[in-house]
Amino acid sequence: MNKDTIKILFIGDIVGRPGRNAVKHFLPLLKSKENIDFTIANGENLASGSGLTYEKYLEMMDAGIDYMTSGNHIWDNRDIINYLKEDKVKVLRPENYPFGAPGNGHVVLKIKDSEIVLANFLGRVFIPDLVEDPFKEALNIADNYKDKIIIIDFHAEATSEKAALAHYLDGKIGALLGTHTHVQTADEKILPGGTAFISDVGMCGPIDSILGVEKGLVIKRFLTGLPERFKVASGDCLFNACLLEIDETTKKVVSIKRINEVFSNN
Repeated sequence: MNKDTIKILFIGDIVGRPGRNAVKHFLPLLKSKENIDFTIANGENLASGSGLTYEKYLEMMDAGIDYMTSGNHIWDNRDIINYLKEDKVKVLRPENYPFGAPGNGHVVLKIKDSEIVLANFLGRVFIPDLVEDPFKEALNIADNYKDKIIIIDFHAEATSEKAALAHYLDGKIGALLGTHTHVQTADEKILPGGTAFISDVGMCGPIDSILGVEKGLVIKRFLTGLPERFKVASGDCLFNACLLEIDETTKKVVSIKRINEVFSNN
């Protein structure tokens, strides 16, 4: 392992028990194979596909995840909110929720000999939550931590919004990794200014599903327009992640690699 680089694994949205099982299978293998220094995962769908509980959080920390980000489902399960208020969990909620929302939107981490800023933002296109401008708030983070390596999880629906924020911050941050759509995109790249970008890291969840949810329930909702209680699907699972390698001297990402594996539940 090169002592002058940091390897960070970022795992896409973990959906329910199937996704958690996929993480428990692949994470130890990847840590050994890739010499990973730190693991981040989007955990907003940990508990039955919507929100997260402290119990499920602990399960994933025991599996080897070091820190979690989230998104618009962070408030779906009230169990976690009190822990966010007391800073008892290594979970970020989006930075651009209005002032007074419990929890933190960014954190400074010491990894090897470097300080890494992990920040979480929520998009505004096609997402109804009332949040502050992610462009303005993300630029504040970039300006306040110019001497550190910044990694942003941008939880957003529109590819254009994700790409626009990445280009807006190009050269000011180390990486912008998109989450939320549960579909891994094949557009990973390092932008001209040196910022690593991918539109969406993808998900850890059932393959034979609609974004991790049982197909029939989603189809019924589209056909009738009536609300349906969604249920996480079963069967074989995707394990989607992204591996960043960062040069500690230049504080630049030197490579970004997609990971797309299949976990058999049989």
